[in-house]
Amino acid sequence: MSKVHNFSAGPGILPIDVLKQASEACLNFDNMNLSLLEISHRSKNYVAVMDEARALIKELFEVGDEYEVMYLGGGASTQFAMVPYNLLTETGYAAYVNTGVWSSKAIKEAKIIGNTKVIASSEDKKFNYIPKGYEVPNDADYLHITSNNTIYGTQMKSFPKCSVPLVCDMSSDLFSRKVNAKDFALIYAGAQKNIGPAGSTMVMVKKDILGKTGRKMLSMLDYQVHIKGESMYNTPPVFPVYVTMLTLRWLKQHGGISWIEEINQKKADLLYGEIDRNSMFYGTAAKEDRSFMNVCFLLHKPELEPEFDKFWNSLGISGIRGHRDVGGYRASIYNAMPIESVQVLVDAMKEFEKKFA
Repeated sequence: MSKVHNFSAGPGILPIDVLKQASEACLNFDNMNLSLLEISHRSKNYVAVMDEARALIKELFEVGDEYEVMYLGGGASTQFAMVPYNLLTETGYAAYVNTGVWSSKAIKEAKIIGNTKVIASSEDKKFNYIPKGYEVPNDADYLHITSNNTIYGTQMKSFPKCSVPLVCDMSSDLFSRKVNAKDFALIYAGAQKNIGPAGSTMVMVKKDILGKTGRKMLSMLDYQVHIKGESMYNTPPVFPVYVTMLTLRWLKQHGGISWIEEINQKKADLLYGEIDRNSMFYGTAAKEDRSFMNVCFLLHKPELEPEFDKFWNSLGISGIRGHRDVGGYRASIYNAMPIESVQVLVDAMKEFEKKFA
């Protein structure tokens, strides 16, 4: 079978070694002669998986016991509600920075829970840049940001300094680059971009920010309940957590975050370099805010899109059509994307220019 170069925005590409191990576990997990999909989530074999998956997050983030890690269902979209439910007090307010569709949805959910203020936004230019120079209030219950904007191809290159708890949705660039995790009170991410398959959501929270809302909590929405239950208050997303554990192992074994950050930089430089050089294409995001994970670009002559579509399809390239809100093309180059696949796309763009410029 010929290779497909998978630039899907999510669920995203996974390492081939991880896929092989995961498929084997579906038939015979941990030499039990049972499928991972069949065993009790409370068996010692699976508890060891959950323990390692949680521990690897803290190890890669280089944080200590002041933080707890959970794997929950419901996607990052459920966290849009769980964050304010667990952190927003009945008399206080939450501050949000709006940088795209997902932060807009987070703001919508927070407003249902309590008082919510948008302190900065890039909506005025269709979210093609990251707001800068805004003042962070020192009396908010927390500040919520989105580190990478999958749809619009923008990424925060630095994070706001603030005296209130900093909360970050890192769904599409988690573990793609080094960050100082201790600057954050809570980090959450859907697994399906960089650390696993769809179906589980990682939440890492600093314990001392919890239990201060003054409201009576529903058990399934209470971080403290899930922490006490070690991510197994209810049946967890067993298979997605296992594949996430394998992906985190893969990342650690190859050199960790510094290793993958260097590779991701090279991939982004290669593709953006061609977009800027090529007379047929142009990028949509402000150059200083370009995402290293989701590269959005358009044709100067949109009438040639059908021709370009046929061209890249013929080369085994998949998943680069842009989101409907932006149009054009979006190449998602998550951690497991090899630079060789990026080179195939770059070569396709060069050939297309020769033929149609």
